[in-house]
Amino acid sequence: MPLSWNDIRANATSFAHDWADAANERADAQTFWNEFFEVFGIKRRQVATFEKHVQKFGDASAHGNGFIDCFWPGTLIAEHKSRGKDLDSAFIQAVDYTAYLKPRDLPQYIVVSDFARIRLHDLVNDEEHEFALAELPRQIKRFGFIAGYKPQVLRAEDPVNVDAAERMGKLHDALKASGYTGHKLEMLLVRLLFCLFAEDTGIFQPAQAFRLWLEERTAEDGSDLGSKIAHVFQILDTPHQQRQKSLDEQLAAFPYVNGDLFTETLPIPAFDRDMRDALLDACGLDWSQISPAVFGAMFQSIMDSEARRNLGAHYTSEQNIEKLIKPLFLDELRAEFERVKHNRNRLFEFHKKLRTLTFLDPACGCGNFLVVTYRALRELELDVLRAASTGSGQLSLDVHGFINIDVDQFFGIEIEEFPARIAEVALWLTDHQMNVKVGEEFGMYFARIPLRATPHIHNANALRLDWEDVVPKERLSYILGNPPFGGKRYQSKFQKADLQSVTGHIKGSGTLDFVTGWFVKASELLAREPDRAAGRPPIRCAFVSTNSIAQGEQVSLLWPEMLRRGVKIQFAHRTFRWSNEARGKAAVHCIIVGFGLDDTSQKILFEYDDINGLPQGKPVKNINPYLVDAPDVVIASRRQPICNVPHVSFGSMPNDGGNLILSDVEKAELLICEPSAESWVQRYLGSEEFLHDIKRWCLWLEDLPPARLKELPRVRERVQAVRNKRLESSRLATQRLADVPTLFGENRQPEGPYLAIPKTSSERRPYLPIAFRDSEIASTELFTIPDAKIFHFGIITSMMHAAWMRYTCGRLKSDFRYSAGLVYNNFPWPQDLSHNQCEAVEAAATVVLDARAQFPDATLADLYDPLTMPPALLKAHRKLDRAVDAAYARKKFSGDADRVAFLFEEYAKLTQLPEKRPAAKQRRRG
Repeated sequence: MPLSWNDIRANATSFAHDWADAANERADAQTFWNEFFEVFGIKRRQVATFEKHVQKFGDASAHGNGFIDCFWPGTLIAEHKSRGKDLDSAFIQAVDYTAYLKPRDLPQYIVVSDFARIRLHDLVNDEEHEFALAELPRQIKRFGFIAGYKPQVLRAEDPVNVDAAERMGKLHDALKASGYTGHKLEMLLVRLLFCLFAEDTGIFQPAQAFRLWLEERTAEDGSDLGSKIAHVFQILDTPHQQRQKSLDEQLAAFPYVNGDLFTETLPIPAFDRDMRDALLDACGLDWSQISPAVFGAMFQSIMDSEARRNLGAHYTSEQNIEKLIKPLFLDELRAEFERVKHNRNRLFEFHKKLRTLTFLDPACGCGNFLVVTYRALRELELDVLRAASTGSGQLSLDVHGFINIDVDQFFGIEIEEFPARIAEVALWLTDHQMNVKVGEEFGMYFARIPLRATPHIHNANALRLDWEDVVPKERLSYILGNPPFGGKRYQSKFQKADLQSVTGHIKGSGTLDFVTGWFVKASELLAREPDRAAGRPPIRCAFVSTNSIAQGEQVSLLWPEMLRRGVKIQFAHRTFRWSNEARGKAAVHCIIVGFGLDDTSQKILFEYDDINGLPQGKPVKNINPYLVDAPDVVIASRRQPICNVPHVSFGSMPNDGGNLILSDVEKAELLICEPSAESWVQRYLGSEEFLHDIKRWCLWLEDLPPARLKELPRVRERVQAVRNKRLESSRLATQRLADVPTLFGENRQPEGPYLAIPKTSSERRPYLPIAFRDSEIASTELFTIPDAKIFHFGIITSMMHAAWMRYTCGRLKSDFRYSAGLVYNNFPWPQDLSHNQCEAVEAAATVVLDARAQFPDATLADLYDPLTMPPALLKAHRKLDRAVDAAYARKKFSGDADRVAFLFEEYAKLTQLPEKRPAAKQRRRG
């Protein structure tokens, strides 16, 4: 156990006094450094050597030899000079030696001295500190690394996290290639991970004890390394009083760890020289600075070569985790602390309350949410201890009895064993990092070794398990996490079965995302809350999810079930990009939903002006399933519009195996051979062709006389291919279509002009690009409104309709997917319009069309790209928006959310009416 800072400072005072008059390097330097290490309770020979030989590359002469005065591999080089000599030259000499050391032996610190002065160079942080020997007691904390004290400066996206995972990956690959695989390999790596942290954070004493034991006590060829590591594991699992008296001194110094981490006996692995070097390279990192919150997920990814190529793509950044935990509980606890910190009795009760809080992550993975949550609670407790000790000095004597929060307040469920074990270790490591921080604060070493409290991480299938078997609802405070997303197409057959076990009672559940299973399971647990003990605060939940569950069809499937159980959304983050700074980083469009049964009045909705930026939180009256400040309505797909407006339909479906569709080149080749086929070739439009003016064609053979078909052998070949393709189908309806191979499988083509709406459109566009078309054949990727007038064009292309679409449509990746049943048919059109209001909309819509006409060579994609949208068109649209807004409410809307909140209120009114109300008189285009 490291000495307390009080003891170290007292030793430093004696040391400075004893060496005040020393002057001669040759006579006293080694004794100086022996006694210097003893200031920290460390015997120099345990960690460092004198006169370490360094052979300079390519120089076999006497000049090629160097000798480091004092060398601690991977930690420290000390160079000494006689009193009054140049310390700069001593530093240059030490730096010169580093060029000839192995990378894992490179020091983090260089210290030079001439007895009278000491200069410490922190190579990691690029800092230099020089002071007189007499000042050593005041400067002594700068040397805390010798005693095992290291400041905890954890940076979530620090490259050291990736470096650590990659070094462990090399060891993993070597062991796996040798045949040491599966559970035994996973457990070996988890144990080694603990040891690497332990020797850099003061659990093992002295610092670097594990590395020194490896270097000094195992053969360089690695032949005995496996058995000796097994012996270390055995020692770590044996209480001191049960160890043999004759045990090797170096082994006996390892602590008893407990916690079942080292209990299981593993097969002894066979190491070789390269594997030993890989392990020593891993030892060369400073593991005290690695964040367990992100390293665990990276560590898991090294087990999969495919995942390792995108190392860091699957972990959750701490900044994103804080977006969830702060509004879920941390902000409220922090506010409570500020209210009670000056009242000792209330502060004491608040501290006791922190110990009663329990957390469940039912998809915990490697534990990153639990780790960040635990660290946040421990930091809050540290603030409590600071407040309680102000003016009393009591805690400077013994902090051990004042630390209440522990890892046994944390529960997790993880379907895979390896990440479940990592989650346990990550919580223990975080616990120790926070203990070190407490020790730094109050001037004494504090550790919980042997481990007595254990995190409750269950290796189980969360969707098949009753969560109360993990933690009874009477004890549970918060449910949180980042469950697996998994859209319908990306679910394995096992995942589909698991999801159905939870959501099978929901009509249409086969299309739900995998993440919804966790929402439904949580709501089931919440529904049992009336059975909770009296006075216990209600359980609150928060999950990260893909934004699909708050838009489009998913809302109509999931949220009626949630609302039926009394669930209220208490806070939410609208869509933002979930990413991190690691190589191969993920970039998923996500939301965060916080919910419970208590209808708190302090609801917060976080909006993002830039999905890559920071959120702006605002208090709202209600958050509905679309994450809008509006009533709790759920929009289901409907066949007919709720207002008296023209019907919309998607285009025609060829069902032809591609044989009726022609590229521009294929059309040209066909017409060279059969020019008379030209009248049967029509322009064919989907979303891409419509928006980007891509030339695509189809054989539209309606009313084609049989005699004419015989005169067109190339066309006939394509028709025959259509027939063959349809006959091959397993669907009876498709087989029947083989009787009419000249026709599209489904013909929904309008007889005349129509208003075209692309089914898929970029999220970047502020407006939905629509246009009137004459006779082009519309594919199923284009919606058509045959009877649309200029008034309808104006409303649909306005910001009001675009906002409605953005909140209610589905998505294809990040692109909008327009829907007739969800978006168009549920859209609340303006009601009871005056003649002047209608004319204002029509006039403004005409200006939009006129502005487009100024750029005849531009595609719709060009016109509506935010970077290339012509100012004249943007001006016309803003005029149209004002006319449409006035048609609705005669007021100015502050943005999308304001518009959609208003539209939801209008929707609620319309759907309560027995009959549809007319939108407005319809005027013919022109």
